[in-house]
Amino acid sequence: MQQKIRDDVRSRGLEIIGLAVHGNPVSPDPAMRAAHGRDHDTAVRLAPKLGTDVVINFSGCPGGSPADRTPNWVTSAWPNDFQDILRYQWEDVLLPFWRGKAREAANEGVKIAFEAHPGFTAYNPETLLRLRAVGAPLSKSCTGQAAVSSNLGANLDPSHFFWQGIDPVESARILGDAGAIFHVHGKDTGIDPHNTRCNGVLDTGSYGEIGKRSWVFRACGFGHGDEFWKPFISMLRIKGYDGVISIEHEDGTMSMQEGFEKAVTYLRGVLIREPAAAAWWY
Repeated sequence: MQQKIRDDVRSRGLEIIGLAVHGNPVSPDPAMRAAHGRDHDTAVRLAPKLGTDVVINFSGCPGGSPADRTPNWVTSAWPNDFQDILRYQWEDVLLPFWRGKAREAANEGVKIAFEAHPGFTAYNPETLLRLRAVGAPLSKSCTGQAAVSSNLGANLDPSHFFWQGIDPVESARILGDAGAIFHVHGKDTGIDPHNTRCNGVLDTGSYGEIGKRSWVFRACGFGHGDEFWKPFISMLRIKGYDGVISIEHEDGTMSMQEGFEKAVTYLRGVLIREPAAAAWWY
């Protein structure tokens, strides 16, 4: 069956470059944790059989204590209870879990690419690298950490960074310096300045009510133009990323077909297809 899938994909001029499972394998809900854990393990074993070495997932988000039944995403340093929650989540759940999964994936020759996503414990470059440094104490920053699992890295999706106020170009620099960019999503975000000035960026409103939100996902080029995408693509190239830009369509103003076609057209104009063999500066 795996060979048939590979042949069918190849016959259409396509290539499998990663398997995405996107779950919460550390959920405090036992049924969800077990199901998402199985999905992840299956993807890790299946990926090499389909010709890829990348599995894409979220870090997941545990509860705030062993007694919790739902995830608890901490977004502030205070009240002090939050520090106890973070210690529990990282030291008792996340690091032991992903340390084991990193070993299992390494045995299969597979890299795990985490998509930094708010709502999950790894949501920015610092927490991504914190997860990659599975042996580092909680107090360490995202630089200079030891005990790195080199097959834990990032699925770099700029759309989730824009509305947090994170510069995706600087993120590509930091993650690239760490050798931690395994996959990249092509997705944009549009920020509504009026709604943001009134309500900030932590928006729990419906994605369907676009006019009421502080931010919405957009097709590439419709949230930011060349002023972002050209430096972003260039930084990826400079830091050695030569993989695909995988278009993820979640633009509520366009159909799937239109959004995909527009993203392809836009990205073709900014991609660097052939790196220079040498550069001379005068």
